[in-house]
Amino acid sequence: MARQYTLSRPSSPAGSRIDFAAELNPQQHEAVTAPPGPALVIAGAGSGKTRTLTFRVAYLLENGVLPQNILLLTFTNKAAREMLDRVANLLPNDISGLWGGTFHSVGNRLLRRHPEAAGFAPGFSIMDREDQQDMLDSVIVSAGIDPKDKRFPKGEVLADVFSFAINTGRSIDDVLVEKYPHFLEFNDKIALAQKKYEEKKRAANSLDFDDLLEKTLLMLQKEPAIAERYQRQFQFVLVDEYQDTNRIQADFIDILAKLQRNVMVVGDDAQSIYSWRGANFKNILDFPKRYPGAKVYKIETNYRSAPDILDVANAAIAGNVHQFKKELVAARPAASMKPALVPLGDSNQQALFVAQRILDLREEGIELDEIAVLYRAHFHSMEVQMELTRHGIPFSITSGLRFFEQAHIKDVAAFLKFVVNPRDEVAFKRMVRLLPGIGARSAEQLWNSVSDALSRGGEVNFHQLFSPLKVPAKAARMWEQLAHTLDEIAPGGKPHPPAEMIRSVIEAVYDDYLKAKFPNYEQRREDLTTLGNFSKQYESAADFLDQLALLTSLDSEVTATNEDAEMLTLSSVHQAKGLEWKVVFVIWMADGMFPSNRSLESDEAIEEERRLFYVAVTRAKDELYLTYPNLRLNAGYGEMLQRPSRFLGEVPKELLEEWQVGGASW
Repeated sequence: MARQYTLSRPSSPAGSRIDFAAELNPQQHEAVTAPPGPALVIAGAGSGKTRTLTFRVAYLLENGVLPQNILLLTFTNKAAREMLDRVANLLPNDISGLWGGTFHSVGNRLLRRHPEAAGFAPGFSIMDREDQQDMLDSVIVSAGIDPKDKRFPKGEVLADVFSFAINTGRSIDDVLVEKYPHFLEFNDKIALAQKKYEEKKRAANSLDFDDLLEKTLLMLQKEPAIAERYQRQFQFVLVDEYQDTNRIQADFIDILAKLQRNVMVVGDDAQSIYSWRGANFKNILDFPKRYPGAKVYKIETNYRSAPDILDVANAAIAGNVHQFKKELVAARPAASMKPALVPLGDSNQQALFVAQRILDLREEGIELDEIAVLYRAHFHSMEVQMELTRHGIPFSITSGLRFFEQAHIKDVAAFLKFVVNPRDEVAFKRMVRLLPGIGARSAEQLWNSVSDALSRGGEVNFHQLFSPLKVPAKAARMWEQLAHTLDEIAPGGKPHPPAEMIRSVIEAVYDDYLKAKFPNYEQRREDLTTLGNFSKQYESAADFLDQLALLTSLDSEVTATNEDAEMLTLSSVHQAKGLEWKVVFVIWMADGMFPSNRSLESDEAIEEERRLFYVAVTRAKDELYLTYPNLRLNAGYGEMLQRPSRFLGEVPKELLEEWQVGGASW
């Protein structure tokens, strides 16, 4: 007869009991104390999502679940540390055994335990982004792919193509059609490069970032014994920001929760805004189908924003058909003003209004750190950056480099600088190094020859200047095209207006380079269009370049003298998610800008843009300004009438206070 042995849970230390009902509001409390089984927690903006997850972990520990039997998956290590630190402060228990971290860090931990099962040797290396690009560049060469005649994608771009395919479960062909149609002619060669890349990684016993999750999932799928070990260990799986998961992350959660089905995912479908990097909105929407019998909890009390702002947020998201309906309710009293709707003459007047109103707010006692300017795309911020610089208002940018510091802006400016001043050595070297096969040494040799020729004087003819020079075979065709383009934009050494020059440089030389070099080609192309539009204010290329130089210098001076001072935040809405400010300006609320032009092609894309608008609105605590210009400069068309964003039309007029702005334009 078998011997009977009874296990007992360790009891909580004396005095450690938490009064969950007192610490949480009723909706939070219901989610935190949910019984075992699958659960979806829809936590609205500013409703205490992190607090809910933290107390859920504490609740499980208080009820005898061992730390090693809990898995907490997050999107950032910072979020995991913050939650675990809060749990440690709530309980005297030792929680060091709890598994908490990002999907990729947990994947790495599992692979380190079972490397052979995943097809790697112990002690494998993890490549950073630069290592990955270097390996891919070498793969291109070893695969016999010659980018001389056509612009084959560089390693950085291939890395993005492969990553998107892995994280969405799509084929390379499908990814090229959807995101990189300009590379479709290379689909067979790109597939070959991917095959060679996988072989090279295994030979080097190295993994890239995506492998940490993909190879772990494949291992769990192919090795049932290993999978079962962790399915038994992780009695409770908790997931933060579930609306941002992609296909591979959702499958990873499913396989670990398969045995016990005690999985609680927390997120907000109304803040699902990352489909462009592979996030699958259907994961959160279809969770109840994925886990039949799942209980859905809604947390709708908002502790961040004033009631008037939440009224706009609720109206903003109401138009979405595919969502979990909820109504954010404010926990705080009304603010002193309604959200403002501010139509303006053009983009320059919009920038001037933002700068002047920020100075007013600063005079009223609101620090710059508590103010943000948000926008749909980085290039929307150019005029605002310039106006803030003119007013000496220090700012930081979370959406990328300052506009004129970006590589592609400086690249195109180099062409203009060189034709205006052919003795500009820095501009010449930057320009020629964009050509295939020309590196630092070749650029130096070419400059020495060009400098000698220029020193002899006479009218500048770029074709005559360049044709005697020897360049690497890879660069020969582009070298001839470069000379032709320079003569076209500055015949006889006399530069055309800057807008014409920028257009010619992009079309004749730079666009192909931009496609092959940068994974975010379309965004950078929009930046260059904005630069061209801005340059139309100047007939003289020299005046235009002077303005760029002065703005950049002023910008650096403001930043350098205010390193420890308060700073305004400029950010794309995507980068602002999870943050909050007392005052928020959302600029360029015009159709084609917000929502973006590309999103107008499908209802699904419009719904994501609407969620993005919802995220922007819910960043504001006290004051919200929604601005748009009535006119916009458009390349080749001059001034065009702007239609206000369709999202503004979906917000009842009585929820907004319209401002009429008079006085000077830019």
